[in-house]
Amino acid sequence: MGNDFRKKEEEELINRFEEGLRKKTYSYYDMDTYEVIIDYYLENSKFRKALRVVNMAMEQFPFTTDLLTVKAQILTSLELYEDALKLLTHAHALQPTNVEVYLSLGSLYSLQNKFAEAIAIYNEALEYSEDEDDEIYYNLGLAYQGMENYEQAVYYYKQCIEIDQSHDGALYELAFCLEALGKLESSLSYYKQFIDNDPFSCTAWYNLGIVSGKLERHEEAEEAYQFAIAIDDLFASAHFNLGNTYLNLDKPELAAQEFAKTIEIEGPSPEAYCCLGAAYENWEQYQMALKYYQKSAKLDPLFGEAWFGAGSCMEKEEKWYQALNFFNKALKTDCQNAEYWKAVGHVEFKIGNIISSINAFEEAAALNPEDKELWLIWSVVYFDQGEYQTAINTLKQGIEQLPEDAELLYRMTVYLLEAGQFQEAYVYLQNALHIDFEGHQILYAFFPKMETQKTLFKFIEQYKTNRLQ
Repeated sequence: MGNDFRKKEEEELINRFEEGLRKKTYSYYDMDTYEVIIDYYLENSKFRKALRVVNMAMEQFPFTTDLLTVKAQILTSLELYEDALKLLTHAHALQPTNVEVYLSLGSLYSLQNKFAEAIAIYNEALEYSEDEDDEIYYNLGLAYQGMENYEQAVYYYKQCIEIDQSHDGALYELAFCLEALGKLESSLSYYKQFIDNDPFSCTAWYNLGIVSGKLERHEEAEEAYQFAIAIDDLFASAHFNLGNTYLNLDKPELAAQEFAKTIEIEGPSPEAYCCLGAAYENWEQYQMALKYYQKSAKLDPLFGEAWFGAGSCMEKEEKWYQALNFFNKALKTDCQNAEYWKAVGHVEFKIGNIISSINAFEEAAALNPEDKELWLIWSVVYFDQGEYQTAINTLKQGIEQLPEDAELLYRMTVYLLEAGQFQEAYVYLQNALHIDFEGHQILYAFFPKMETQKTLFKFIEQYKTNRLQ
């Protein structure tokens, strides 16, 4: 209730302020009011308007260092780095011990990839800091992370967290750096230690969920996110990540609930709608999935995953023309996406547009030649038309990329047998059996005739016997 009242007051203030600008009837505002107006524009990424307001405030309060710092931050957001640096240098001259000025200077240097300069500034700031060490350590971590010096970044993030155990940014970036160092496993005990110290820290539970998810321990991630939500039911990011965890656990009904809750808390977004669509798609509720994919695309027509998801639903319902329409829209958002090209190729084949299908597969192969599924569905285009040698030649390209993939070798066995190239077929079959013996079951689907199955079975049993001797 209180938040709603404050929000209404803020909206009324902004309306009065903008009305005054339109009518050129300027009112006197105190410093606190200017800060509210500036923060509103910054939160809504209206940097030009924020700059205008800070200039007005500086006319009334010309000797306020805080305004110089705020203006520099706005100029930085507008990528006017030189102007921002001049202001911060001036602010530093006026107040050489002001930690906020140091933090702004360091941030400015980091944005320009001048990480060594940023680190020097932050270290100098530590000499004057009384109660802002956590933010300085956090920014030092970001600077070292920018240099890809992850060990030092981890050190400073931990320093930050020792002061403020609920520092969201440090906890999140720490997980990223530990993953980059291949130390995620050892980090679990670190996060659990924080939970032991403060079991009601939803941030600690949330980050434990992130690390567990990265380690593919999805049940543990589920439990961690559930604890975070139990502490704070309006923790939208925890609901969202729990939704993704449920997708990984093949629980699409529960995933849909969590994504819907995320939207309820934060409002609609292209990503949230798209994930809700994915949950319904995995649930095989294709029309509901299509509804949310289209909602996502409506919010952001350039969000290719939404168009791709819509196409995937139509493909599963064998509505090939509708699927092609959606896949082509996805492709327009990102023509370098191999998955989009592969999907177009498959649907064009189903429609009967063989040349268009092959062209799409060629594009996909150029972008991602190590995609096993691509070679399987591309080669089968030729196989289904009885062009066995072309199917063989196409699949050989895939095997060159993935020589140890048993499924490709088994498929090559099928093509060679159909082409009457028995000796070469058995060479591929032996190699496939050596890599993945149990995988030979897929062969029988291609040879429904009992006589052929018996021949294959006899050969496979002979291979098995020889291997055991």
